[in-house]
Order: sequence, then C-alpha cells, then structure tokens
Amino acid sequence: MTKILAFAGSTRKGSFNQAIMKVAAEGAREAGADVTVIDLADFQMPLFNEDEEAEFGMPEKAQAFKELLMSHDGFLIASPEYNSSYPALLKNAIDWASRMGEGEKPLQAYRGKVAGIMAASAGGLGGMRVLVVLRMLLENLGTMVLPNQKAIAKVNTLMEGGVITDEKTIKQLKNLGKETAELADKLA
Repeated sequence: MTKILAFAGSTRKGSFNQAIMKVAAEGAREAGADVTVIDLADFQMPLFNEDEEAEFGMPEKAQAFKELLMSHDGFLIASPEYNSSYPALLKNAIDWASRMGEGEKPLQAYRGKVAGIMAASAGGLGGMRVLVVLRMLLENLGTMVLPNQKAIAKVNTLMEGGVITDEKTIKQLKNLGKETAELADKLA
C-alpha cells in the first residue's frame, strides 16, 4: 500500500494550511493510500547548525521526522507564505531531514519521492508565491512535485469552525491528494 506523509509548515492554532492539508490527506486515503498526518509542533528541533550537529549528532525529533519521510512514498505539504517564501519552521525541518546518516544514501528522505503541494491564505493570492520556491526546493532535493498544485485564496471565507466547508475547494484538494497517491503508487 502506498504511504503518504501529510504535514503543514504551520503550527498555529486554527492554521489554514493544516485545514487544507487534512482535506488533501482525505483524498489520498480515498484513493487507497495509507496516510500519516503529523503536526510539526510534535517535532520541535533546534535551528540547523552544522557545528552542533557535529558535536551532539542529530536531535531526536529531527531524526524521528526524517525517519517518517524515509518510510513514506510521497508527501502532501501545505505551506503558509511568509514574505513570498516558506516559513523557517518548514525549511528547518526539511534541512535536518536532508542530512545523511550512517549507512544512508544522500538525500534518502527525498529522492524518488513525490509531493503534492498547496498553500492557503486569507489574501487574494492564496499563498501562490510560496509554491514556486517550495517546488524548487523539493525538486532540488530529488522529489518529484506534481504539476497540479493548489493556492486557496480567501480561505477564511471557505471554512467554518476551522474546517473547509466549500465543496469546490474540497473537491480540488481531495483531487490533489488522490493524484499524489496515484503517482506515488506508480513510482513505488
């Protein structure tokens, strides 16, 4: 069974990006994938510093996150847009997981995997600019990013009680999850 790891680059309570990621994850489940949804708040890790890594090794939570990435065939990633890019939280987690451990291949957590990416905001662009740089980062690490990405604008008007309720948006997000699962299955 294809395994998909789903997470958002936001740990904010009521995060729009966590809300859309959960809908996409449901689409992957409906397509037959085994989906693991995580919250990066559960994987607190220090800012990446090569000197500290050399002295103390990889932090326990960073290693746990990396192992999750390595044990899955694909990813669903929702990212807020901070100044036209991804937040430091997401970049730091990606950086830690890119470190090669003993007996591992370079970038083992990313190479040969697929990713469906999405963003949401209350603004009119829906986080569209972050998707460009997130795609570039993931592809440089060896992850195939689906061309079908989603930027959900004015997301606050499409939800109630922290949950996406707009049927058109739900359909689009579930389709992204489905396409991610199907591509990961073909490549596995």
